[in-house]
Amino acid sequence: MDSARPAASPALTASVRWYPGDRPAAFAPAEILSAAGAIREAVHLVTAPEGRGIGIAVGGSTSPALPGRRGLPLLGTLPPLYPEWLGDRSFGEAHGVRFPYVAGEMAGGIATVAMVRAMARAGMLGFFGAAGLDPERVERAVSELASGLAGKPNWGVNLIHSPGEPVLEDRVAEIVLRHRVPAVSASAFMALTPAVVKVAARGLRRGPQGRILRGTRLFAKVSRPEVAGPFMAPAPEPLVRALVERGELTADEAGLAARVPVAEDVTVEADSGGHTDNRPLTVLLPAMLALRDELTALHGYDRGIRIGAAGGLGTPAAVAGAFALGAAYVLTGSVNQATRESGLSEDAKAMLAQADVADVTMAPAADMFELGVKLQVLRRGTLFAARATRLYDLYRDHESWEDIPPRQRARVEQDILGTSFDAVWAETLSFWQQRDPSRLRKAEQDPRHRMALAFRWYLGMSSRWAVAGHTERRADYQIWCGPAMGAFNRWAADSFLAEPVRRDVVQIALNLLEGAAVLTRAHQLRSHGVAVPAAAFAFRPRRLA
Repeated sequence: MDSARPAASPALTASVRWYPGDRPAAFAPAEILSAAGAIREAVHLVTAPEGRGIGIAVGGSTSPALPGRRGLPLLGTLPPLYPEWLGDRSFGEAHGVRFPYVAGEMAGGIATVAMVRAMARAGMLGFFGAAGLDPERVERAVSELASGLAGKPNWGVNLIHSPGEPVLEDRVAEIVLRHRVPAVSASAFMALTPAVVKVAARGLRRGPQGRILRGTRLFAKVSRPEVAGPFMAPAPEPLVRALVERGELTADEAGLAARVPVAEDVTVEADSGGHTDNRPLTVLLPAMLALRDELTALHGYDRGIRIGAAGGLGTPAAVAGAFALGAAYVLTGSVNQATRESGLSEDAKAMLAQADVADVTMAPAADMFELGVKLQVLRRGTLFAARATRLYDLYRDHESWEDIPPRQRARVEQDILGTSFDAVWAETLSFWQQRDPSRLRKAEQDPRHRMALAFRWYLGMSSRWAVAGHTERRADYQIWCGPAMGAFNRWAADSFLAEPVRRDVVQIALNLLEGAAVLTRAHQLRSHGVAVPAAAFAFRPRRLA
């Protein structure tokens, strides 16, 4: 096969030329670097005098060759490239946003009301981190957002799968529906539940032209095709029928639910902080896009399902790569935890700001402890992962707390719990009496479940200690974090984003998008034969309006 570069069209080269205005064409590396950064202007590809390579030109004019005027042969023109244009334009139309960018739902209220508000006012989308919070606190946050962002469509709240507490999951679903939250992000679901189907189907109706309109726009955060498939399909008829029989959906809503996917926005979560399967985005996203196309054709939808990317997105290069793979939008999480708007303590933010790409590990998840599910957390500066894993190993290997050898029990109380098992159980008892007394009835009959609930106390408190900044328990901080945090820290080093006190969620978003657009333009130029300097692929953070 001939690997030589394709020649430009002779007809175009001979008939159309570029004529300079106040800026000459760029052929030297420094000149190309400067011109390549002008992403909001059209860039002309021109041939150097005597055919010595391809250069780029900004401004000037193009026209057929004119006698008496010196111009350069025009090979083609790249139109302006705005950060707003990197994703699927329908994402902005559907959600009322300017940018294809989402600040994800960091649990425990770490994605705060302030963060969601800042994103909405900047023309982006943010989700409040409702997971792990009691319904009363969720309701207060939702009320505040609904009041402060009245009329805005670009904000939302998280609904996390709670297989051990379906009543809690349903209560949060009712809160978001009652307050008419415009967008809901469903995360950590292993299968569809009545609560998530109710959120997706409630409010479905026909518009003036017969188009099906949604009451709530559901995002599904997924990391496996077998989990993504049901979200891209219409809601299962048995689930919908049961909701109708309970009076939670109308017959009209049920009929329309059979004609649309459960979620029209599916966020593919790769190597992220928190719940993750640690899959590489380059493998996972193409598989999800292919599945989307297959199910769209199968069900005959009249509009597409948007596939977004999340996990590992901490630099402009990563964001540009996600869009190049076909992502309709990007979602960030870990990098937003160390911002001023984050609900994490200043102490924990400082620890995150020191993280490198390998300073993360997997640890048992509090909400799915007995299922053996793990999540990704910060390793540097904390012993949480090792201690939580030790608790899970003891739970796996023993039938009850009393079954553990006395010496090991003493070590757990001293080195991990920081108090006696009986004191932990007393707090656990009080918590579940208010949250879900049925768990205590099960614990009375099953000593192993009692042990699991007590061990979950440590996992639950460890994240609260990090949020509150209990420095005496710093070694036990549970901080959800993926390798994107380390990549971001390397990129932001020696810039105005280096220190947590100066990190702003909107500035991070604008810089990641601006940098992604700059890198995308550099790739375009290089693929058209321009000798683009390496520095064009190294966008540095800057203050952006």
